[in-house]
Amino acid sequence: MIGRKNMGRPSPVLLVLLVLGFFFATYNLLTIVMHHKASSSENLSADGLKLVEPVRLMPEETKTDEISKSKYHVALTATDAPYSQWQCRIMYYWYKVMKDKPGSDMGKFTRVLHSGTPDNLMEEIPSFVVDPLPQGLDRGYIVLNRPWAFVQWLEKATIEEEYILMAEPDHIFANPLPNLAKGNHPAAYPFFYIKPAENEKIIRKFYPEENGPVNNVDPIGNSPVIIKKSILEEIAPTWVNVSLRMKDDPETDKAFGWVLEMYAYAVASALHGVRHILRKDFMLQPPWDLEVGKRFIIHYTYGCDYNLKGELTYGKIGEWRFDKRSYLSGPPPKNLSLPPPGVPESVVRLVTMVNEATANIPGWET
Repeated sequence: MIGRKNMGRPSPVLLVLLVLGFFFATYNLLTIVMHHKASSSENLSADGLKLVEPVRLMPEETKTDEISKSKYHVALTATDAPYSQWQCRIMYYWYKVMKDKPGSDMGKFTRVLHSGTPDNLMEEIPSFVVDPLPQGLDRGYIVLNRPWAFVQWLEKATIEEEYILMAEPDHIFANPLPNLAKGNHPAAYPFFYIKPAENEKIIRKFYPEENGPVNNVDPIGNSPVIIKKSILEEIAPTWVNVSLRMKDDPETDKAFGWVLEMYAYAVASALHGVRHILRKDFMLQPPWDLEVGKRFIIHYTYGCDYNLKGELTYGKIGEWRFDKRSYLSGPPPKNLSLPPPGVPESVVRLVTMVNEATANIPGWET
C-alpha cells in the first residue's frame, strides 16, 4: 500500500510494477447514454423529466442527523492543458459568484494542478502544484493522476475547512451549494452507469466477500463528493492503490474503461466502511436533464447537438451545438450563439452561464 508519510514524490519502481501492462481503454459515450435512456424510460413524466426521489440517505441512521453547517473547501484536479485551463477559469468564476450567496457553505478554493510545474493561471486561480505520475505511467488515462494528486495535496497543503468538495473543471455552480454531508457521512451524486452489483465478479477482486455485501459499494465516483477532510485522508491512499490495481488487471480495465477511477473511489470508500448520502439534486447533466431547477452543479460532459427545430441529434453533429471537446486547443469564443427555440432550459442556461463568464473574465481570449 502507498502510505501517507514521506511522499514528496512517487516511487517510480513501485508504480511501474503496479501498473505494468496498462493500456488506455476508450469509450463509446453514445452507447452509454442510449442505455441510460432505455433504462430510464419507464420513469419519465410527460415532459421527459425523470421522476426520481432527489435524495436517498445512506445508511439509515443519517435520517436523524443534522445537515452539517461547516464550510467546505472546493478542490478540483486539473492539468495545464488549454482544454483544462479554460474550464477551470469558468468554474472559478461561478464559484466566486455563488460563494457568499445565502445558502452557500463554500469556503476557500484550490485548483490542484498535477502537471508538476506552475502555469500561467497561478495568479488568477488559487492553485497548488503536485507531481503527476511518472511519465507514461498513466498510459493516456490521465484521470489516474487524480487520486495521486489528492494524496499529495492532503499531505502537503494547509486546509482550514473541515470538509472538502471534490469537483471537476467542467462543473458550473448553478445555485448556492450548502454542505450536503451529514457528519461522517459524505454526500455524493449517483451515476447511472456505476453498477457495482452488475459487476460483482470484478468488484470482488478488490472488495472481497468478507468485507460485506457488494451493495456496500456506492454507485458513485469521487466527484462531486462533499466529505470530511479526515475521512478523505484515510481513503485517498487506498483510492490510489485500487486505481492502479484495477488498471493493471486487463479484465477490469476492459470492463470499466473510462470510469475505472470512479469505481476505484467507490471501492476504496467501501473498504473503509464509508457510505455516501446519494443526492440526485447535487448535479445535472445536459442535454439529458432538461431543467436546472434547484439542482446545484451543471456538469457539461455530454455534447449538446440540436437541429434548428430544437430537436436533439445526439451522436450526429447538430446545426447548433455546444460540446466542450470542440475546444481542445483553446477556449471557446465569447458570446456563443444561444440554442434555437425548443431546446431544453438546462442547455440554454449552460450556454448563458458560459457566455457570462467569458464576458467577465479578463483576458479571456488570450
